[in-house]
Amino acid sequence: MSILARLKALVSDPPPEYAFELSEAGIAWARHGSGGPQWTPIEAGTLDVSPLGDNVKEPQRLAAAVHAIAPPPPGGRKRRAALILPDFSARVTVLDFDTFPSNPEEQLQLARFRAKRAVPFDIDSAIVSYHPQPRQDGSKKIDVVVAIINLEVASHFEAPFRAAGFQCGFVTISALAALSLPASEEPVSASPSIVAKLSGPVLALSLLDGHNLRMYRCVELQEGNIEEATDVLVTTFAYAEDELGKRPQVLRLCGLGRDGDDLKRRWSQELGIPVTGQTSRYGTPGAFNAGLTGYLESREAH
Repeated sequence: MSILARLKALVSDPPPEYAFELSEAGIAWARHGSGGPQWTPIEAGTLDVSPLGDNVKEPQRLAAAVHAIAPPPPGGRKRRAALILPDFSARVTVLDFDTFPSNPEEQLQLARFRAKRAVPFDIDSAIVSYHPQPRQDGSKKIDVVVAIINLEVASHFEAPFRAAGFQCGFVTISALAALSLPASEEPVSASPSIVAKLSGPVLALSLLDGHNLRMYRCVELQEGNIEEATDVLVTTFAYAEDELGKRPQVLRLCGLGRDGDDLKRRWSQELGIPVTGQTSRYGTPGAFNAGLTGYLESREAH
């Protein structure tokens, strides 16, 4: 079962009528039962993604794009939507615990306390979601995936959807949703693995041990610098070997589309492992719809 299926990002509801993925380039969207991802571009400068402050610089432009995709229904009927946010707008960390309480309120308090050092904002003014993962190696330790987003950031992202009559009952970030995407090439089930999702200048790295998320990093590269991305990958591989005691067996690239072939060859040579892609029933995911495509895959699987 995928990490998205097991990680209840904020609130999990039955399939919503619409699903949206936001990025600085536009809105990827899909309507339940009406096929795969669609695309609506937005003007440059409408969004400026950051874990702090207001990411929506031109709210009227964003609201107009949402209304063009899904005009409010007559009579003010409420509709449910899934909302997938840009990777750099949130923080995700994986914390290890020798013991983890069984009471959900105590779990949340402990997750908040441990995660507060990982965020550049007041965690008491944040939305926090967590998911415990027992280790697969027989250890009694428990890894807890914690996703945190500044309340102000989340509310500004959600505002145009609320104005269009949507209730955003499921909210996650693109890189976590994209982990539901199947591998496009062999080896399909090699573990441990690293998924590298590149979306504009933002690189999100997920270290997976089986289906468990063991580490997550999200960095903003200087002008999409591939040399910097390579350095980040090398340090991630070193962490994986130290933490898991074994080297990652495969690197999967996500969101690169057809432009990723040269990067696959380069990183395969430099890292000495297979470098593959990810796919979906809707074709090859792109830089700005990989999260939505992964979300749709996870819904189809259930």
